[in-house]
Amino acid sequence: MSVLKILMILFAGTVAGFINTLAGGGSLIAMSTLIFMGLPSAIANGTNRIAVLIQNIVAVTNFRRKGFFNFKFSFKLSIPAMIGAIIGSNLAVDLPEDIFNKILAGVMILVLILIIFDPKKKIETTIEKLSSSRQLAAMVAFFFVGIYGGFIQGGVGFLFIVTLSLITGLSLVKINSIKVFVIAAYTIPSLIVFIINGKVAWLLGLILAIGNSIGAYLGSNFAVSKGDKWIRGILVVIILIMAVKLFIGS
Repeated sequence: MSVLKILMILFAGTVAGFINTLAGGGSLIAMSTLIFMGLPSAIANGTNRIAVLIQNIVAVTNFRRKGFFNFKFSFKLSIPAMIGAIIGSNLAVDLPEDIFNKILAGVMILVLILIIFDPKKKIETTIEKLSSSRQLAAMVAFFFVGIYGGFIQGGVGFLFIVTLSLITGLSLVKINSIKVFVIAAYTIPSLIVFIINGKVAWLLGLILAIGNSIGAYLGSNFAVSKGDKWIRGILVVIILIMAVKLFIGS
């Protein structure tokens, strides 16, 4: 493996980890980078899970250190999300590559719409004490979020933020701290599914994980001050280019 390739993966991982921790959509960059380097789509999808797992463990640790962490509620959401992720991962490993690439391109376009219109800013976030009914609604919703996360992962952060904002009304910083814990939890069974099916490139995954961990650390620090505006323009351009290439190329 060339030094240039290693540096490209590290850079893509750092950007992905930062964006994933701050909001969502970073895995689209990581997976697309792996695909453009020659990995089959299913293996790129599985390999990205290594980086996602380590990235979110780093982010959880940093959020906890800063006092933004609700273990009990995060754990409750992680159970249905893990069940959903197993279902989604099994769907992903058997999907033909050309169909997966088109789905990934479509997801990129949807994520672009979310980035441009930024619906989370239009949602009131004033509820801090969660009733049992709200917690139950969140758990049901996260089963379906887990299916999506297990299937494609990319852009799942936006689903987390919008879902938790609508149901719980928690602040964005607290939502981000819950998000990284739940993603770390459901990524474990999801990664196992990809490993069992031989869809993981370990060396590339570990290199990507180093980059993601750096990005997660920077992103979790940055998230506390809620400073995500500056990345939106760059992310729009990158995702649009990659979506067009994936759709045309598939």
